[in-house]
Amino acid sequence: METTSGAVWGRAEQQDFRSRVRGTLLGVAVGDALGAPVDGLGLEEIRGTYGAEGVVDLLPAHGRRGAISHLTQLTLFSVDGLIRAQVRRDTGAWHPPTDLHRAYLRWAATQRDWGPDERRKDDGWLAREEWLYARRDPGRALLLGLGDETMGTLEAPKNPGATGPEAAARSAPFGLLVGWEPQLVVQLAVECATQTHGDPVAYLAAGAYAVVVHALARGDSLDAAVQRALSLLSARPGHEPVSGALQRALGAVRQGIPTPDRVGELTSGGTAASALSAAVYCALVGEDVRQSLRLATNQEGASGVTAALTGGLLGALHGETALPPAWLAELEGRATILELADDFAMEMTQGAALHTPAAASPGWLARYPR
Repeated sequence: METTSGAVWGRAEQQDFRSRVRGTLLGVAVGDALGAPVDGLGLEEIRGTYGAEGVVDLLPAHGRRGAISHLTQLTLFSVDGLIRAQVRRDTGAWHPPTDLHRAYLRWAATQRDWGPDERRKDDGWLAREEWLYARRDPGRALLLGLGDETMGTLEAPKNPGATGPEAAARSAPFGLLVGWEPQLVVQLAVECATQTHGDPVAYLAAGAYAVVVHALARGDSLDAAVQRALSLLSARPGHEPVSGALQRALGAVRQGIPTPDRVGELTSGGTAASALSAAVYCALVGEDVRQSLRLATNQEGASGVTAALTGGLLGALHGETALPPAWLAELEGRATILELADDFAMEMTQGAALHTPAAASPGWLARYPR
């Protein structure tokens, strides 16, 4: 079994990769679900409503416990776009940012339409999942960036002043391209981020998050993964706010027992860099996944995105079995997330058996049309 870099995978390595893919996507979703009900609330408001410990379990949001937001929706469409890019490679049409943009436009349709349009035969199976047709508080930059079919690029980004974390929050799947070189992972995440968030703080944070996940999925420690991101960022213009935020996260780890105030200090500013900084800190200092996600949720900043970013890091680091099973049991869309994760793992490890320029599995191409 070969990756895109030519490395041969054994069965144990394939199983480990599948666990990390599942863990990453489920981690993003469960963090999102934990933080979404209190997103936008200050720490005192959270404690006043839920007690001194704040949020300790899943709470109702959007009409149910375990509901996910647009952050998870977009993460799933990132995965869909990456699989479609691999499938289209057989045709010679190899430009992953275009395939990701098409996937994000399919997500944008879920925010406008009542349900799947059966006339769009090339949408694939994910866009036919009715539960995804729910508007879950997407930010203005997302709706504007994907409001027409023009694709943002590094040379002509959409929303050039947008510094928010939504593009970073959908970028964990890029890190799961473990057969790619790290600098290519950064480049793809950056290019795809500019489709909605055109400020360097936003798109470089997306690149940094993706390459941290990439290093974790390859078996590195979180500290080593952050150092890899800092090294790759240093060559990119405008990297200083993101690099500085990551350095502050590492420095905060050495300041003693973790507290909500320390997380709040890292998230202050509300940018992609600050959310990433807080997520790295929470993932580093928590005794387990549950404590890290609670720390990411119970703080002054954006709870949903911080917890989603934290969950993606921990899922890539530990695999799916480290995630709290009671939370996964109530997670909205869990079956879809697992199905998509397994499809991604199969495409990345066994794609050559599913499609070639000369022959292809009809069932696979029905799921992921070229």
